[in-house]
Amino acid sequence: MFAVIKTGGKQYKVQEGDVLNVEKLNMEKEKKVIFDKVLLIEDEGKTLIGTPFVENALVRAEVIENFKDKKVLVFKKKRRKQYRRTRGHRQELTRIKIEEIIQGIKAAPKKKPAEVVKKEKEEVTPEKKVPEVAKKEEVIPKKPAVVNEAKPKRPKSKAPTKKRTAAKTAAKTNKTALKKEK
Repeated sequence: MFAVIKTGGKQYKVQEGDVLNVEKLNMEKEKKVIFDKVLLIEDEGKTLIGTPFVENALVRAEVIENFKDKKVLVFKKKRRKQYRRTRGHRQELTRIKIEEIIQGIKAAPKKKPAEVVKKEKEEVTPEKKVPEVAKKEEVIPKKPAVVNEAKPKRPKSKAPTKKRTAAKTAAKTNKTALKKEK
């Protein structure tokens, strides 16, 4: 029985008891990890392929250690420009041991987002009530809208284009004529 899991942007073919190095997981040593992104499971000739993941499938593993990989040197150079750069990088990895591959169970339901508790509106006590004054409706005549009859504004144009001088144009035509002769 084997499975293909996805973690750290990569895919790994795993079997029970395998030890492999994956991109760093934020887990401490000897903690249990569950990989729920199972892409494929093969069991006794029966193959389940996910779209994109197999439903109700998990892979359990245990973290053995967190460590850094070998150093990778990156050297950049541009010839005749006195430019040379050397940089190094050590990728952080996690070594895990696959304990079991589980299929056909329901994965733990994901947590629902916390519900927002709405505060009830405070009731106004009689002491806080503001006495209502009878308002007289005043009719204010509306002024007619003023229409601006000035010329409409034109949108600003792009930067003015350069005009070629006669000397530049002549030089260009001479260059093209020389190229055609060759």
